[in-house]
Amino acid sequence: MIRYAAALLLSLGLASVAAAADRALIVGIGTYANLPEKMFLEGPKNDVPLIETLLKEKLGYPADSIRVLRDQDASRAAILAGIDDWLVNGTQPGDRVYFYFSGHGLQVKDVSGDEEDGLDEALSTYDIAAGDGDWTNVILDDEIDAMLAKLKDRAVTIVIDACHSGTISRSLSTEVAKAMESARFLPRPHAKPADAVKTRGLRIDVAVVDKPEIARQNGVEAWSAASSYQVAWDDTRLPPEERHGVFTLSYVNGHETAAADSNGNGIVSNAELLEYVKKQSQSYCAAQSECQGLDPQLEVNYALLGASAVAPADAGGQAQQAGGETAQQPTPDYGKVEEVKVENTQQTAYVAADPVEAVGDILGKPETGDVKVALSSDYLKTGDAFRITVTSATNGHLILYDVDKDGKATQIFPNEAARKITPLTANMPLTIPDDYYGFDFEADGPAENVLVAIVIADDIDLTKVAPNDYGLTKELDARTTIADIAGTLKQTWTRDAENRSVNWSLGLLKYAVH
Repeated sequence: MIRYAAALLLSLGLASVAAAADRALIVGIGTYANLPEKMFLEGPKNDVPLIETLLKEKLGYPADSIRVLRDQDASRAAILAGIDDWLVNGTQPGDRVYFYFSGHGLQVKDVSGDEEDGLDEALSTYDIAAGDGDWTNVILDDEIDAMLAKLKDRAVTIVIDACHSGTISRSLSTEVAKAMESARFLPRPHAKPADAVKTRGLRIDVAVVDKPEIARQNGVEAWSAASSYQVAWDDTRLPPEERHGVFTLSYVNGHETAAADSNGNGIVSNAELLEYVKKQSQSYCAAQSECQGLDPQLEVNYALLGASAVAPADAGGQAQQAGGETAQQPTPDYGKVEEVKVENTQQTAYVAADPVEAVGDILGKPETGDVKVALSSDYLKTGDAFRITVTSATNGHLILYDVDKDGKATQIFPNEAARKITPLTANMPLTIPDDYYGFDFEADGPAENVLVAIVIADDIDLTKVAPNDYGLTKELDARTTIADIAGTLKQTWTRDAENRSVNWSLGLLKYAVH
């Protein structure tokens, strides 16, 4: 049986998920009052029922807690009223709030002066209109941020299947846009063609939640379909009447254990769901000539990366059914409860009780065999001397941890003891400790641990989360340490011509000391 701990307890007090007045607002807009039909989208009409089913059958939202605004019902006034009356005024601290949007994203001139590029990101509405050189009747990112401020202490999830690319908005004329059917963006009215290469690769924050620290500090989960400078798409592999957003379809499918549980422990964590959605999105993009990259994003407090995207069916001895009803299940063995307090939050998440099993949930990425970890002995007894060898199929920088069943981690590499620290060379084994150290590791048991080897091909600065002086002697909290590294590696790489995910690989080795 897989054990779960009813944690992280991210609050100064507990709020029961089952008793919470959860509220969800689903917005899907494929047709528009003031846009030509060629700018309509096929996917939103199918995305809405898909998300509604997910909320009821997987996330435990009662049917009467879900409000849907679709097409003509999704005017700017109706969306803002839904946010204020349904989500903000209809909930209180400890409740869950879910906001989903499927439709066009865009940019408009920044009037508040808080954007470096002079443009606000925005969501389209049914009554969006082309004003004097810019769009009117839109939902600004500033208004989304204001919503988050009002939802303090709620467990908030925001899911945006739209595009907010600065490059697209500024560099494509409407004539060019006509050729890119099923792209979920609107170029600015009367935009002039420009040389996209001149601006491509510049770092501009263009997510609708444009202040990611809000998410990371407050426990908000903010999902978006694409990275900056990328376009979100309807899935053109499907017939027009059956289309979904590429992101939405993979996001919903990824909640199934058989699809996204990469380490096979029965939990689909947020990190595993993100990796699954990225893989599916990139597979779609690779087959489309117009798609130049597709990297879905998750802004979240790093402590929630390893949390289950779905509350386990046996949590609390009950399983949530559609409509909020419950069915009795055998009482599980919860294991121990880990309590973590995060500022300004009040929510309950579920993580693997076993810290060794939790490592895969936090990192999310499946092992591909590119990183191999081996011990000098296949059978270790207490007092045995041993060495660790890591071999990578690619060049890169190594981070190596040992995690035990008590939730403690030791940073094996980098460390202060090594007299030479060099990047890994592809297919060249690195042994730790080698002859330069002047000592061997000694097995201390009984124990059941896991070695965690991460090889990063890109030049990512990890000195804040894995400094050399952590190595060998400092006792670390495994969940926090691995989560900080995972969160850093899930940021967008912006130093190439195209924004993309960071290139890194993972190798795990479970071992026992007898």
